Amino acid sequence: MIEKNQTRKLIDRPTNRKVIGVKWVYKAKQNADGSFNKLKARLVVKSFSQKYGLDYFETYVPVARLDTIRLIVAYAAHMHWNVYQLDIKSAFLNRILDEEIYVEQPQGFEVPGKEDMVCKLRKALYALKQAPRAWYARIDTYLLSLDFQKSVSEPTLYIKKNNTETQLVVSLYVDDLLVTGGDEAVLTDFKTKMKKMFEMTDLGLMTYFLGTRRNFLETEIICLKNFNKVFDAELCLIGCLLYLTAMRPDIMFAVSLLSRFMHCCNVLHFQAAKRVLRYIKGTLNHGLLFSKAEKLKLTGYTDSDCAGSKDDMKSTSGYAFTLGSAMVYWSTKKQSLVAQLIAETEYIAAASAVNQAIWLRKVLTDLNLFQEEATEIFCDYKSAVAIAKNPVFYGKTKHFDIKLHVIREMEQACEIKLVHCNSEDQIADILTKGLGMSRFNKLRKLLGVCSMELKEEC
Repeated sequence: MIEKNQTRKLIDRPTNRKVIGVKWVYKAKQNADGSFNKLKARLVVKSFSQKYGLDYFETYVPVARLDTIRLIVAYAAHMHWNVYQLDIKSAFLNRILDEEIYVEQPQGFEVPGKEDMVCKLRKALYALKQAPRAWYARIDTYLLSLDFQKSVSEPTLYIKKNNTETQLVVSLYVDDLLVTGGDEAVLTDFKTKMKKMFEMTDLGLMTYFLGTRRNFLETEIICLKNFNKVFDAELCLIGCLLYLTAMRPDIMFAVSLLSRFMHCCNVLHFQAAKRVLRYIKGTLNHGLLFSKAEKLKLTGYTDSDCAGSKDDMKSTSGYAFTLGSAMVYWSTKKQSLVAQLIAETEYIAAASAVNQAIWLRKVLTDLNLFQEEATEIFCDYKSAVAIAKNPVFYGKTKHFDIKLHVIREMEQACEIKLVHCNSEDQIADILTKGLGMSRFNKLRKLLGVCSMELKEEC
């Protein structure tokens, strides 16, 4: 692929420029079930020796957010669209570099008689600091040339429209593309053009993407098989658990709580983490269910505990959003300040939920899923709801941070609507505190997490 893409050119070693080393990285690639797939060798650049301003400038590149991916899957499930996956081969070798980069010849592939010569890169190699940005610029330019519109709020989301009708939706995650749409002719034409432009593999219907299976997007068991290797290292262990929260909101609070002690973990924390593992082992066949709903309406839930962190007396915010029948976003986070009132903790949590609701509404607008009515966000604390609706600053609320009053602005703009709900129906309760078994199981069901074998119970 390096030779085919004309990635490099052999030249004499420059006297005034640094030459960067390269190395081979070998990997045994596995299938979704853990079985052996193939052996891969990749030539990577020792980018730690690159100098900013000389060898590279900007490196930032966006990747698809997991909540965006869940939103697309929920949309496709509602519309009864198939979701396809495309894999670009050697994606980083497709973009011409703007900088002058010189690298050593790869080990084992030195040109006989020219061992002292070096390679000047025409295109990016893996591990080069600017390689991801260069690839994104390449694919972004090409998709826009195919009459796709890029979402303003999500730069990795591309939509092809026919007036107000959505024909095709593409989500870009580095070199993996998720494609869905209702017009099979447009979809087939898109695949054909992509194959002409890039070396790629059409993986067909999405079956395994970012650690999730297509069957109700259950978190893949292969992620759990690696736990035996990290039992002696608590910090790796937490990373694996955080990875699972991408499709398992029911463990979000426990994992978030454990992650706060990564810098000072002890045996008790490790025992608590193993308890989470035992729960996961007993629910390996559980995942999120995406199905057709009567209406694709965005609904939010927000909650907080009261000074749940005994070390610093800070509270935990939690919020979740459903689109139709599916849960598409959830968050658990310790608040950055110590609240003086219970109403303040709830108000802080609600403000975070409002910001997320605004972003989700913008993405849905790009997908032609206009939310005509204000997005309802359910809160089980009446005082917080009253503060959001009342423009008068009372003595007890005058210390509230001014940025929290975005709730009032969005209420007045009819973008969101903070609504009181019964504590028993507050789904976000599972994201802010530890619960008893019956309460936990009830809220897990309301989250949409269910067993594949018993999905009719959802």
